[in-house]
This record gives sequence, C-alpha cells and structure tokens, in this order.
Amino acid sequence: MKKIFLSAAIVVSAALFSQQITLEKIYSGYYRGKNIAGIASLKNGENYAVIEPGGIAKYSYKTAQKEGNIVDGKFSSYIFNEDESKILLLKESEPIYRHSFLGKFDVKDLKSGKVLSLNNGNYVQEPTFSPDGTKVAFIADNNLFYQDLGTEKITQITTDGKKNSILNGLADWVYEEEFGHAKLYEWTKNSDAIVYVKSDESEVPEMYIPIYNKQLYPSEMRFKYPKAGEKNSVVSAHLYRLDSGKSMALNLSSFKNYYIPNVIQTKKADEMILITSERIQNASDILKINTKNGSVTKLFTESDDKWVDTENVTMEFLDDNSFIWGSERDGNRHLYWYDQNGKLKKQITKGNWEVVDYYGFNPKTNEVLIRTTEKGSINKVVSKVNINTGKSVLISNGEGNNSADFSKNYNYFIETSSSAKKPYTFVLKDGNGKVVRELQNNDEQLKKLQQDNFIIKEYFTVPNEAGDQMNAWIMKPKNFDPNKKYPLFMYQYSGPGSQQVTNSWDTGNGLWFSHLVQQGYIVACVDGRGTGGKGTKFKKVTYMQLGKYEIEDQIAAAKWFGKQSYIDKDRIGIFGWSFGGYMASLALTKGADVFKTGIAVAPVTNWRYYDTVYTERFMRTPQENPSGYDDNSPTTYAKLLKGKFLMIHGTADDNVHYQNALEFAEGLIQNKKQFEFMTYPDKNHGIYGGNTRPQLYQMMTDFLLKNL
Repeated sequence: MKKIFLSAAIVVSAALFSQQITLEKIYSGYYRGKNIAGIASLKNGENYAVIEPGGIAKYSYKTAQKEGNIVDGKFSSYIFNEDESKILLLKESEPIYRHSFLGKFDVKDLKSGKVLSLNNGNYVQEPTFSPDGTKVAFIADNNLFYQDLGTEKITQITTDGKKNSILNGLADWVYEEEFGHAKLYEWTKNSDAIVYVKSDESEVPEMYIPIYNKQLYPSEMRFKYPKAGEKNSVVSAHLYRLDSGKSMALNLSSFKNYYIPNVIQTKKADEMILITSERIQNASDILKINTKNGSVTKLFTESDDKWVDTENVTMEFLDDNSFIWGSERDGNRHLYWYDQNGKLKKQITKGNWEVVDYYGFNPKTNEVLIRTTEKGSINKVVSKVNINTGKSVLISNGEGNNSADFSKNYNYFIETSSSAKKPYTFVLKDGNGKVVRELQNNDEQLKKLQQDNFIIKEYFTVPNEAGDQMNAWIMKPKNFDPNKKYPLFMYQYSGPGSQQVTNSWDTGNGLWFSHLVQQGYIVACVDGRGTGGKGTKFKKVTYMQLGKYEIEDQIAAAKWFGKQSYIDKDRIGIFGWSFGGYMASLALTKGADVFKTGIAVAPVTNWRYYDTVYTERFMRTPQENPSGYDDNSPTTYAKLLKGKFLMIHGTADDNVHYQNALEFAEGLIQNKKQFEFMTYPDKNHGIYGGNTRPQLYQMMTDFLLKNL
C-alpha cells in the first residue's frame, strides 16, 4: 500500500512540475499573444485601417466588419496623404540605429491605381507627403530631396550631405537616441516651403566598433558619438522655398541655438515652429518662423531649475493657431493653452497626477483627449477634458494600462488595455467610453499561462530613508508559505522618468520572472527616486548626482525586504539592463553588504562614456561636475565587491559601449576581485538574434540557481 501511494505521489509531482513556464516555451512562441497592427483612423472618422498579412485592410467603426483591402500586398507600415487619395507603402527596410532605417517605398494613387517607386526604387529615409499631396520629401545619402508625384521629377534641395560629416533634415546618432526621432524637417501647411535642420558633425569624435562576423580580419563600424563634455554637432536651421529653389539660413543668434530638436508645422500657411535650447537643457525657446521672409520671433521660453524634457514634446495647433503645450512647471506634467502669439490663456489640466500622452483636440466639444495617471501612478487611463471648463470625464477602464486610437471625428476609439492579471485586449468604444464591441482578446494566451501556473504580481509600497513611499511589486510562489525563508531576486531599471512598477501586462521579463518564482525565488521590483509617475520633485531629486539616490533606494528596499519574515536577508540578488545594469553594478559594490548576487547586462559604468544629450541633461558636463560623475561610478567602488557578480555585454553595442564593461572589468581585476563576464560577439544593446536570447536567459538562470 505504501509503495503504491508513493508511486502515485511521484506521478502527481511529475505532472505538477510539467505544468510550468519554461524557457523553451517562452522562446518557442508558445505564449505569444495576438495584436492589431497599424491602427489608424481614416479621414471620414467612420472607418479605420490596420495592417494584415494580405494588405492594408479597411474596417467599419460602426460594425467592426472588414470592408476590404485598401491595398493588397505585404507592407510593414503605411502613411496616407491628407485627403487619403494616395498612400506611401514601406516594402523593404534596413535598420540603422534605434529609430532610423533605410526603406524602399511605393506611392500608390488610390484613385487611378498608379504606383510610383519613390526615388527610382532606391533606399530613402523619412519620406513625408506635402500637405497638398502632390509631392514627397525624403532624405538620401544625408541630402534632402522632394519628388513631384505628377511629373515624377526629383529635385535635390541640398548637396553637401556626407556620412559622418553633414546631415540635412536628419538627426545624428545622439539626437535620434535622446530626442526620440530621426526626422528634422517639415513642410509648411501650404506646401510651398520646407524648414530643415543641418547638422555638421565633422568635429564630433568618432566611435569605432570592430565587427567580427566570421571574417578573417574584422571590419569596423564607425559613427559620430559625442560623449559627455565633448563636441556635439553644430546645428543650423534653414528655409527652402520651392518657388525660388533656394535655401536660406535662419538667423537664430538672438536665441538659444545649441540644440534644435524639433521642427513643428502650425495651422498657418506661412509659419513654422522651431524648439531650441542651449547645451544646459534647463530652458527651451519656442520660435516662430515666417516662411515667406525667414524672420524669427520668440513666442516664449520654457524653463526649469533642473531640466526641460525636450524628448516628450506636446505642441498642437488649433484652427485659430492657438496651441496646446505640455509642461512640468507646476510639479506635474500638465497641459497649457496659449494664443497664437505665445501668450498663456490658461492651464487646462491640474492635479497631483500627470498627463502621460496627448491624443488630440475635438473642436466640436472643445475637449482634449489625454492619457494620465489620475487613477494612481501605477495606472494609465484615458480621459477627455474641456479646455474652457476643465471638466474631466474618464472614458477608459479605471485601472490598468490603457491607451487609445481615436477616430478622426472622435466619435470612436479603440482602447488597448492590459493589467498585471490580464494580457492585451482591444475594445471598440464610442466617444463617451461606452463599449461597442470587443475586437480582440488574448484569452487563449492567458489560459496557457494559467495552466502553467503563471505568477501574478502584487502591488504595494516600500519606504526609503527620505520618507518616500516607493511603488513596488512582488511575485510569490503559488504555494507561498509566510513562515518559510525565500531567496529574493530584485529587478529594476531606475533611469530618470522611467517606470517599471506599473499595473500592466509584462511583455519584457515577466515570463522569465514567473519561471524563476517556480524555481523557488521571490521576485520583486521597486521604483526609487528618479523614476516617473510621481511628479517632478521625486523625479528630479537625482539632478547632478545620477546614481546616488537611486542606489540608496535599492539598498533601502533590499534591507526592508530582508526584515520581512519570508525573505532570507542573506540571499538577496539584483538584476538590471542598461541603466539597470549600472544600478546592479553599484549594488554589488556600494551595496555589497546587502546583495549577495548581481547580474548587470550592458551597464553604464562611468557616465563619462555616455552621450552628451542624455548625460548632461541630468549631470551637466564632467568639466562642471567631475565629482557627480566619479563618485557614482561602480568602478570607483570596485574594491568593495563581495558577492557573486555576472556582467554581460555585446561587443557591437552602439549605445552603451563595450568600453564600459571593459573599464569595470579592469577595475575589478586590479582589485583582485573574482567575477563572471559574458561577451556576445557583434551584438548590440538589445543582445538578440538567432539563439542569443534563449542562451542568455538560460545562462542567467543557471547563474542564479548556482549562486542565489
């Protein structure tokens, strides 16, 4: 009897063990969810387009039924001209950096059916229809062109473009990475002129990266990369008028002009906006350009005692050329309404919460459509706010991570929602937030995960030594025993304005964390000072000493966890990537008495090696603030390393250079510290391709099982 019972127990145990989230399942695509790609409202406001395997499909908002394909074929992106008589189709692409890519595009006339291969079928960058739909501007070989869609004639606007030297209408590496876009030109509203930025990067120091790729002799990737305190591109703004065929330089000498990150079209035919700043990014000039004569006037200056966020710019012009502007000036990011001359009319949104995204303005109801944290900093919800009365109406789910794609007339929107418990759903709603119908869910994905004992995050707060309550989540085993001591594995990113603690479906490391919990770990994440969602005071306290308060808060969080009855304080590990890798490196040095194990992937190890725009925004230059750089470098504390440390880096990382890992490695070596170091040949900051990710995550799992 006893023998039979034991055998049955073994069978049951084996069955339970098999119902787990495994790395094999994660990377086979077994848990992959469904999506709706390329959602865009059509001009009539009654139909929307999506990308499907067979082409660009047209759907009805009212019925959610497909009404056929707008174009047939396989395309990865599309852009309509303003009256939707033509469509620009991306057929083939080749990545350059994070946002930029070379593409081959077709322009199809949807009335005649005529197809034109842009630039004779050669690669271009950043193609854009003129507002009247008769032309497409584009960049090729760092020069700006436009092509007439009627005559097919190509006109070259600039001629001095040269790789690693001159860029016209195109961002250089650091602009693209840190201001968030590659395009630096725009058509005027009446299609008679283009305002563009020229970047002279000839004096910017050059970074070179060896590319091995099974070659007898490695080749080199060379590009301009301005590190903190070094020379940036010299930028200038230019006006090109189609009638004269000539460009003129715009005189910005009376204004801030070191950076020109934004070119914005207004509602007026002969007007354009430039947003500029000095090297110290604590003030931005908003400049109005007269595109008839090139004169420049200042509307206003946005300033801050620390920094102005020039990456996440909100500026939309209304029909009377007044405009909506996003600012953090009252301690949270909110919307402001200015008249066409730059005079403030009123603050539109107020409260101890933030506007995360701006979707548009409905002139029929005088309402702005926005995404906010008004239901708590870990949630993102969609609301409409009347710009005259300030009245706000919630139109999305009240919790979780919600976003919206609105119809052109704002009568409908497609809500994309998720939470820690539920993967993405796509629901069609009317303009008041009433559900019309569900378009897509991921119940099948969730069912598979539930069958494999998927772990759901719990949310709470953890105190730091400054008296703040820091947002946190925790993942505990299904059979959690509060009287048992578990090893703790902490994850974080911690970079300025970032958020890892959100009530949303985790498409990053979430499944791996579930796998680790099933191996007997508790996994937790804490957003300390410097992170977003909780106002500027909490976010900007790290100014001039990046890393100092962030690591203090991770150490404080680890100590707090260590005092909980269910955590083994002698078995606490930490993991992070990029800025998170920087933090993990500091944790195993400055926090060596608290953390037993750490994994740092692609870490910054000295901010002197990172780029100008990002680093100086938060730290100023090394020449101005040397202690801010050196006092918060893990290399400075290499002698303190005690625990088991694994550092991982790709040799072709164009963002956080392999040099960072090598410097820290040398610091550890010279202090006679033992550690593990994994190099990924020819891999960039994302470290992926082929079997790279499965191998990486298996290695990290094995490291933890052995050392934590």
